[in-house]
Amino acid sequence: MKKLSLLFTVLALTFVSSSVFAQFTQSQMVAEWQRAKLYTKSYLDAMPEDGYGFKPTPEIRSFAQQMLHIADANYIFATVASDKPNPIGETFGSSHDVNEKTVSPTKGATTKAVMDSYDFVISTLQNMTPDQLQEMTKFGKHDITRGGLFGKVFEHQTHQRGQTTIYLRLKGVTPPAEILF
Repeated sequence: MKKLSLLFTVLALTFVSSSVFAQFTQSQMVAEWQRAKLYTKSYLDAMPEDGYGFKPTPEIRSFAQQMLHIADANYIFATVASDKPNPIGETFGSSHDVNEKTVSPTKGATTKAVMDSYDFVISTLQNMTPDQLQEMTKFGKHDITRGGLFGKVFEHQTHQRGQTTIYLRLKGVTPPAEILF
């Protein structure tokens, strides 16, 4: 019974957090993305250079691939939300994980690619009007507001970054403290 209750609580929080983000003002959304960028940077900084190729098990992404996956999604969602061309050339529905497949999995190259993706999301969001954020668009088969897409990719980067906590722990690194504000 406790497990079922916990499951419903997690599902409810996921739904609420996703829809609450879409309710934020544009400046609040930008502030949240700036905070998320700092938090992700602290994870990138915490992992030693020799941990960037580390995979906890052979069938999952390495630490660098996981972080580069965040970058790829940041670009895809922001370009769909804004109708801007993707600076890395990837479009929704094309082959995914361009950065993951092309960026050297070193600390320096991974950090630059990931931080560039956050800068792209933040500048894209800053350059949209409140009316544009309320417009409906398509993401695959889903109808969603452009602002809602920024909320979805925010949830994605949070989820993916959270997965890397175990990578750090398995390398003997204490994960960065949570940055809520």
